[in-house]
Amino acid sequence: MKTETEWAELCGLLPSWLEASRQQAAYGKPASYIPELAHAPADALGVTIMAPNGQKISAGECGHAFTLQSISKVFTLLLALMDQGEEGVFRKVGMEPTGDDFNSMLKLELVEPGIPFNPLINAGAIVISSLIRGRTPEEKTERILTFFRTIAGDASLTYNQAVYASESATAHRNRSLAYFLKDNRVLEEDVEEVLDVYFKHCSIEVNCHHIARMALVLALNGKEPDTGCELIPRRYVQIAKSFMITCGMYNASGEFAIRVGLPAKSGVAGGILALVPGKYGIGVVGPALNDKGNSVAGVHLLQTMSEACDWSIF
Repeated sequence: MKTETEWAELCGLLPSWLEASRQQAAYGKPASYIPELAHAPADALGVTIMAPNGQKISAGECGHAFTLQSISKVFTLLLALMDQGEEGVFRKVGMEPTGDDFNSMLKLELVEPGIPFNPLINAGAIVISSLIRGRTPEEKTERILTFFRTIAGDASLTYNQAVYASESATAHRNRSLAYFLKDNRVLEEDVEEVLDVYFKHCSIEVNCHHIARMALVLALNGKEPDTGCELIPRRYVQIAKSFMITCGMYNASGEFAIRVGLPAKSGVAGGILALVPGKYGIGVVGPALNDKGNSVAGVHLLQTMSEACDWSIF
């Protein structure tokens, strides 16, 4: 489909597609294991699609503020690759899907050499947080914020203090993972300092516009949409997109690849970042989650759009 025709179709049909997908929210509910996330409106659904020429389409509650949660893991991985290189990162984390829950520690104990299977599960993302350069947790967090602000195109981006506090107070499983990694000598820094960095980048507050812009940078292989300047080396974006296809939607990544066929990353606040390579960055939010931790209505909307526009990369 020609881009002009496709864009016109998106402009005309997106509101009705969104309202049809909103009905799916009844089959899910907001995350509650982080208490602050349970307050999100269960029936909310918003989307923004951004093109390289600056055009943008939005529908629904696209201005709804939510925290990145696991979506942030894609960008901390990219920053760690820029800081440490491939060898430095993949000495500490693997490159394979797990088949386990995102917060499982099962394979850390059962499979040698005891490193996390990939950077997008919690154990892997905690290790990645330790690889961000900085002398203190505050310096690491500031570098992460600066990087995220550049990618999102918003210098005011910051973390949500209430969600950060809620995550920190209830993160018993993540602390267990981190101390196990410390005991295995995979994690070399102070556990609580690393976790502070991790909780804060998961708590960065965004809306659909922000994550659509972040997705567009990835769709353009790391280039800034307005100027064409390289923000992230192309090779590292290739690595991140590969992980998004294989691991980005938790244990539903295979099904998502078949039904939608786009690189994507979800978060338990209901956000989904997705991209159509070379064409669009997409930001979706729908706080009602399915049992895999993905937005029920958001996944349905992405499938509807991908099928109608023939976006699958496969």
